[in-house]
Amino acid sequence: MSSWASSVVNGGVSFWYVDDGLPVVREPLSGDASADVVIVGGGYTGLWTAYYLKKAAPFLRITVLEQKFCGYGASGRNGGWLYNGIAGRDRYAKLHGREAAVRLQRAMNDTVAEVIAVAEAEGVDAGVHKGGVLEVATTPAQLARLRAFHEHEVAFGEKDRELYGARETAERIRVADAVGSAWTPHGARLHPVKLVKGLAAVVEASGVTIHESTPVTEIRPKHAVTPYGTVRAPYVLRCTEGFTASLKGQRRTWLPMNSSMIVTEPLTEEQWAGIGWAGCETLGDMAHAYMYAQRTADGRIALGGRGVPYRFASRTDNDGRTQAATVEALHEILTRFFPSLVGVRVEHAWSGVLGVPRDWCATVTLDRSTGLGWAGGYVGSGVATANLAARTLRDLVQQDSGQGGRTELTDLPWVNHKVRKWEPEPLRWLGVQGMYATYRTADQRERLRPGAGSSRLAELADRVAGRH
Repeated sequence: MSSWASSVVNGGVSFWYVDDGLPVVREPLSGDASADVVIVGGGYTGLWTAYYLKKAAPFLRITVLEQKFCGYGASGRNGGWLYNGIAGRDRYAKLHGREAAVRLQRAMNDTVAEVIAVAEAEGVDAGVHKGGVLEVATTPAQLARLRAFHEHEVAFGEKDRELYGARETAERIRVADAVGSAWTPHGARLHPVKLVKGLAAVVEASGVTIHESTPVTEIRPKHAVTPYGTVRAPYVLRCTEGFTASLKGQRRTWLPMNSSMIVTEPLTEEQWAGIGWAGCETLGDMAHAYMYAQRTADGRIALGGRGVPYRFASRTDNDGRTQAATVEALHEILTRFFPSLVGVRVEHAWSGVLGVPRDWCATVTLDRSTGLGWAGGYVGSGVATANLAARTLRDLVQQDSGQGGRTELTDLPWVNHKVRKWEPEPLRWLGVQGMYATYRTADQRERLRPGAGSSRLAELADRVAGRH
């Protein structure tokens, strides 16, 4: 056990809340109510949807219902990666054609700029720095995947990407054993909680009603049911991402996948000089069980990975607490990437859940026969994707209510995509545990046998998972 382990703050929702403070919780629902649109979930998806709907149609009565407080889930616990990745694009290319998938990718590229522009226009200081995304390779197998990934992204229209060798990579960030990297400008670092708090304040100031400490137990056409009363509305939009399984009838809809993070103490100027990272790029790698990291605005490294990927029966965590073994595993990644930081303390660790559909495809849907809509299944790419989903839900609601017609967003291939449910327990627990154990074994084999190429174990895990 590391010397700092006993002093690590574990849970407390996330470091971002320790840094910025927990919010004053808004009043719960006080009885039955009505609205034009009721949104279930006060994270990025729900708040952005309320924001764009209210901007488009100020007369709408919109109510947001949140079980704890806005940003309690993934929106307040993520790695602060605002980037252009979207879950399921390649599958959408197979189902709808390459041009449809290219349109989806272009929309995601534009979404990064959209979030930054709206935050600035609304006076939300979320510590945004647009340094792009740098993904590194540290083994020959990872380098081969990196080059293939880079060419694949270029083929989907991302012509402003750059591919680097070992020397160019080190000029940006000195990651130990890095043999190459790829960079895209379509990415930014941000402070997740400052964004979600600021967005909630803007939405509330626009006239949207937000009730916190109000868990929704059931959604049915024109009804959102809570212990304190039922909100009736022509449109009920489910924006619950990794917490969807807690709703009646939704246990197997999206699997709540755990992701865990650590954050270091602030580094000294000398330590930063040894690492580089002056561009504040968000940092990822090409491992099968990949990591993600950012250089925070106050000079720390926040780094995440899967940890314990899934709790039996789709249970979610208790205020972000994570296992000591996960903290050690993430610290091992930190010091493997940056050996000079072996003595740096980890100050905080936490976990959160993200929504994973059975085919790993993010979706946006409005059922015009019932008025029920939903968006999510972002598989860890939700900071930006939630914004695109919200604008799409806005257009779908306006189209259905006669206030608008078809738009570029309503014609994107992820709209109204249908996904089968996950297997019942214990099959899904066994499957997910086995999948990530296989990914970790594949990564270890690639490190120990650097000339062997990509491990076939990972290909097997991908097929079992339904990712291809």
